[in-house]
Amino acid sequence: MEQRNNVTEFVLLGLTQSLQGQKILFVVFLLIYIVTMVGNLLIGITVVASPTLNTPMYFFLGYLSFVDALYSTTVTPNMITDLLYEKKTISFRACLTQLFAEHLSGGSEVLLLVVMAYDRYVAICKPLHYMMIMNQRVRVLLLLVTWVGGFVHAVLYLLFVYNLPFCGPNVIDHFCCDMYPLLKLACTDTYVIGLTVVANDGTICIVIFMLLLISYGVILHSLRNLSQEGRRKALSTCGSHITVVILFFVPCIFMYVKPPSTLPIDKFLSVFCTVFTPMLNPLIYTLRNAEMKNAMKKLWIRKRK
Repeated sequence: MEQRNNVTEFVLLGLTQSLQGQKILFVVFLLIYIVTMVGNLLIGITVVASPTLNTPMYFFLGYLSFVDALYSTTVTPNMITDLLYEKKTISFRACLTQLFAEHLSGGSEVLLLVVMAYDRYVAICKPLHYMMIMNQRVRVLLLLVTWVGGFVHAVLYLLFVYNLPFCGPNVIDHFCCDMYPLLKLACTDTYVIGLTVVANDGTICIVIFMLLLISYGVILHSLRNLSQEGRRKALSTCGSHITVVILFFVPCIFMYVKPPSTLPIDKFLSVFCTVFTPMLNPLIYTLRNAEMKNAMKKLWIRKRK
């Protein structure tokens, strides 16, 4: 690789060139990152420590919190630190590491949302067999599938970039390392690789998003068989899941279902995906879930005693 690659580091242009704007963004993103970490950590601790949340749904919710925290950490701390400097650089190896970690956690989250939709389908449509179908072994196996899928997805992208020749230009008009900005800098024709990225991410985003919407449509249609209380509880849970799915997939579709190129809006969509969504997820699940809120209150009272 060294013979074909003269670039040892990349220069990131970030979100803004204004020093005043960078100071404001530093404070805003630092607060958001703290809220993200505290919120996801709180959900994880509550799920582990509360006997009332010992169900498959909360098992997956706890892991979603972990993935959200990981997904945000792959980009946000580096972006916050860069806002303190006029020149923002990242080494070639650090860039590849960030790319891999971002797509590992992002790919895993996509599959985890699918698993959570399946869990809700079984719970609502096959309630008598729910605990038997979603037993501990199945839960661990499904979780393993999400990580293996995310790993394969991330390795594919890592190999694409690792084998590209970078012979001079090293300025990335972004706040992090991602596929399209890196393909733009390569000293070779990357059109085919760009189409592969579109086919991979774009198809995955659209197909899984549509499948999730259809699955939740089937779930909501089956609610007529439940009691009024059961219907209210299921609607609250599914409403949270659907909100999270929309927040995650809609920006992804806008970013990847288009010709392989970089647009100014891509940076702001990336900010929404990597900074805001991991913060909003724990808020959505706690504010709309009475069982989670009660478990948190009990934990708080127990700690104070």
